Amino acid sequence: MTDRPNPDNDMQWRAAGDRIQTLLDSCAAGGTGAYERAQQLVREVVGLYGAGLERIMQLAGPGVAERLATDDLVASLLLVHGLHPHDVHRRVSDALDRVRPYLGSHGGDVELLSIDGDTARLAFRGSCKSCPSSAVTLELAVEDAVRAAAPEIVAIEVVTADSAPSGPAVIPPESLLAQVRSGWHPLPELAELEAGDVAGFLVAGAALLVCRIGDLPLAYRDHCPVCDDSLAGAHLRETLLGCPRCGTQFDVVHAGTGPDGAHLEPVPLLLREGVPSVALAEPTGARA
Repeated sequence: MTDRPNPDNDMQWRAAGDRIQTLLDSCAAGGTGAYERAQQLVREVVGLYGAGLERIMQLAGPGVAERLATDDLVASLLLVHGLHPHDVHRRVSDALDRVRPYLGSHGGDVELLSIDGDTARLAFRGSCKSCPSSAVTLELAVEDAVRAAAPEIVAIEVVTADSAPSGPAVIPPESLLAQVRSGWHPLPELAELEAGDVAGFLVAGAALLVCRIGDLPLAYRDHCPVCDDSLAGAHLRETLLGCPRCGTQFDVVHAGTGPDGAHLEPVPLLLREGVPSVALAEPTGARA
């Protein structure tokens, strides 16, 4: 027996919530009374297993509770019932620690300044201060991590590192939670990439280029900003990705920076439920 989570099982329980909501919505077709009875049934079932979870946590003790909280499915249930052993500050800090290696791969970093009520204040550092596309990439990664670990956080204020002490320049909270939306797309094929490999993928109509530096996969839009052409056929030389058409070199571990301010457009690439996944941003209004 193994302790490693099964990605297929994880995706199944993620989809279970959608199926429950679909069933509830279908009950509405039977009238208000039927819908209210269905909702009451769900509340009763949730309350029952919540009471069972609370009893389990009491009997398990702190050590086992800590281990249970590391499992995504169990942790989500503990959060629903207010039984998670860690407070919101600890959960947000741990979430940022998990994405910090990814942020560093794009030349950035993030610090948790404070949590005030339902608002987290963060300071971004590095390439996110000068590269708009990298800023969006880092914001999406952080937004996803914070939302999963602390659903009670409904707003994020981002302060630039230079203004963090005095706080005059604050990016509006909607920069993270409203103006930028993302759809995550699993790419299990990325697990097969070897160090130094470069591969192209078409995801939701977007052409992407993924390269692996050591154990770290990095994703970019398949577009050279210098010659305005595809990067198909590009090769890595250490950390430099060379455009096969114009020869421009881009540093893929530092947000894809190139000469004279040119840079590739990074795409968030993280493990979600154990599966490598990429996020594609959509501006507000792109969805109906």
